[in-house]
Amino acid sequence: MLNLPAAVGLLAPMSEGESSEGYNPPTISEFFPEQVIGEGTFWGLTRIDLIALLMTGAVCLFFISAFRKPSLIPGKLQNVGEMALDVVYDNVIDEVMGVKGRKYAPLLMTLFWLILAFNVTGILPMMHIAVTSVVGVPIVFAIASYVAFNYAGIKEHGVGQYFKLNLFPAGVPKPIYLLVTPIEFISTFLLRPVTLTIRLLANMMSGHLLLVLFFGATSYFLFESSGLIQLVAIPSYLMGLIFVFFEIIVTLLQAYIFTLLTAVYIDGALSHEH
Repeated sequence: MLNLPAAVGLLAPMSEGESSEGYNPPTISEFFPEQVIGEGTFWGLTRIDLIALLMTGAVCLFFISAFRKPSLIPGKLQNVGEMALDVVYDNVIDEVMGVKGRKYAPLLMTLFWLILAFNVTGILPMMHIAVTSVVGVPIVFAIASYVAFNYAGIKEHGVGQYFKLNLFPAGVPKPIYLLVTPIEFISTFLLRPVTLTIRLLANMMSGHLLLVLFFGATSYFLFESSGLIQLVAIPSYLMGLIFVFFEIIVTLLQAYIFTLLTAVYIDGALSHEH
């Protein structure tokens, strides 16, 4: 399934001065790769940047090709494209927001399919690292979500009424506002983008590190060890395979959760009752 020596080379590049002998465990430096194009310039690109551009282009190309000439009787590609849209319509937009959520479909579709594409690179051959495991990417998605639900709320209620609805919930005794208002402000306007970022980032980083750990250990025990210790490569490789399948589930789940929470936040911002 995997070329182990090649996989280790791609998954766990060694830092400067690190010996190539022995087992080299994964480190946090893998999420801060060197520039491979335009080194030393402000526009320089790392390997992860190139993967991000490739996956973005692939997602755009798929949807443009699927709906370039839409037909009442869809062809195979258009049919697949419609199924892709229905995943978000049925499971996020209609489920959470109903008809009023259709106007936010472009944002939610983009979030789901782009996050999914960036997540899946962690288990694709020759890539082996999720684009969303680099902190700047989840931050961008979190900011987009944050701007979207605040914009929706302000447009629906106006600035003053929007903040009043969120910071001063109806039916609460006035003295309790001294406790409730700071909590609502912190949770709604400060913590939401932070939690969105950390949830996505932590899951994708941990998945990558675990895959590197098991497949790197497998390669070490199998190709650099001798004697009975080589047998340890078998359970190590099996654990790696288990985590590959687990990571597939996490990849789908994290894209869904991020998009779902964005829809919930937008729906809450549009609500006239809190």
